[in-house]
Amino acid sequence: MNALDQLPVAVIGAGPVGLAAAAHLHERGLPCTVLEAGDDAAAAVRQWGHVRLFSPWRYNVDPAARRLLDEAGWTAPDPDALPTGAELVADYLRPLAELPQLAPHIRYGARVRAITRLGLDRLRTAGRDHTPFLIRLADGEDLLARAVIDASGTWGTPNVLGAAGLPAHGESEVGAYLEHALPDVLGTDRDRFAGRHTLVVGAGHSAANTLLSLAELAAETRGTEVTWAIRTASPTRTYGGGDADALPARGALGSRLRAHVDAGRIRLLTGFSVHALAPADGRVTVVVRHAGGEQESVTVDRVVAATGFRPDHSIAAELRLDLDPVLDATRALAPLIDPNEHSCGTVPPHGVDELTHPEVGYHAVGMKSYGRAPTFLMATGYEQVRSVVAALAGDWRAARDVQLDLPETGVCNSNPDDSVDGTDCCGPAPAAEPVARGLATGVSGGLLAAPLTLVTLDAAPAGGCCGS
Repeated sequence: MNALDQLPVAVIGAGPVGLAAAAHLHERGLPCTVLEAGDDAAAAVRQWGHVRLFSPWRYNVDPAARRLLDEAGWTAPDPDALPTGAELVADYLRPLAELPQLAPHIRYGARVRAITRLGLDRLRTAGRDHTPFLIRLADGEDLLARAVIDASGTWGTPNVLGAAGLPAHGESEVGAYLEHALPDVLGTDRDRFAGRHTLVVGAGHSAANTLLSLAELAAETRGTEVTWAIRTASPTRTYGGGDADALPARGALGSRLRAHVDAGRIRLLTGFSVHALAPADGRVTVVVRHAGGEQESVTVDRVVAATGFRPDHSIAAELRLDLDPVLDATRALAPLIDPNEHSCGTVPPHGVDELTHPEVGYHAVGMKSYGRAPTFLMATGYEQVRSVVAALAGDWRAARDVQLDLPETGVCNSNPDDSVDGTDCCGPAPAAEPVARGLATGVSGGLLAAPLTLVTLDAAPAGGCCGS
């Protein structure tokens, strides 16, 4: 064994996918250090603990993690039950993180600022593949690792409201009126919404989740108004496949939302691309500028930005990444998940080959691996880390024997931005060509439903199936 092999594998993030990576590393006998920025496991998931996943427990537990928990006498939840984010943490993730096999290797309050190679910047090639990774923490501490599995997710980097990918004019000045995705409308955040007019911007499941909660609040509290704004001409994709969805809770989400819109309880604005925001006597005015130059506006009390998430690759700026110019995923994975091409809930089986970067030993997994694509499922992340860890252990047969069976949405099309009813593209997807390169993705991803709602984190929390 050389000196590099004696170093631990660094796992960034102690969410569902990061902890699954630690469980697989333990099974393979590979030392690891898990670096978690929060003060406890699954810090991001705890922020949307009020939301119910629309994926049942059977999709939310990693196989290697389950084997460790079973050895410790864990009582598994009903595989067909739908957990909330809080239950996911309390009944699975926290017990997993507290196992004696993993707990000593998890460092909390350890925020990663940068990753590089010891003594080498991105320009240097000689000896690179055999040089340890150097990981710098926010407190200035430097750590060495033989490989890096980045499961840090995307929850902390939501997309802006501006339609062109840039903040809308005035967006930074109206922060007091803006809400992150998935506010606890019926719980701790109720007072901010009751009796007020809220605009929800976004077409993913996180938007639908919030809209349903607001509709329930409006039925209970006079003066509560709900407006929903989407960029496209039709909400067909958000409504989903209904009874054709392989996950009944996910299908019911769209059906319930459609009923509220049809009944006028939720006002729908289509073709709504946010151009500017401005304070207006204790409220906020949201301005839309159309292609022809004409403008329209709506004035509300609160704006929920349910516009999805994007990865932050800045910590890996000194590493050699090969990112798709559209999605910020690896070039091999991007065509399999590109929402411009399909909106299916399934994705071809993929593992270490599709997720490899030119930087040998660096793998982004979980939600981060999907870049800006919105349809990540937590089960996808579990299979990713199984494949990556097998490759790190030198078991390439297992690494390339990827198995992924995901529930279909029941509504797919080749151009998700259009209003179509076709269901043609959800057939078996072609297998991807293996490539000789690295990995990626981590509610840190889950199938979000909701107490009476649902969510796909427009690429957001970690959980079962999260996407938009």
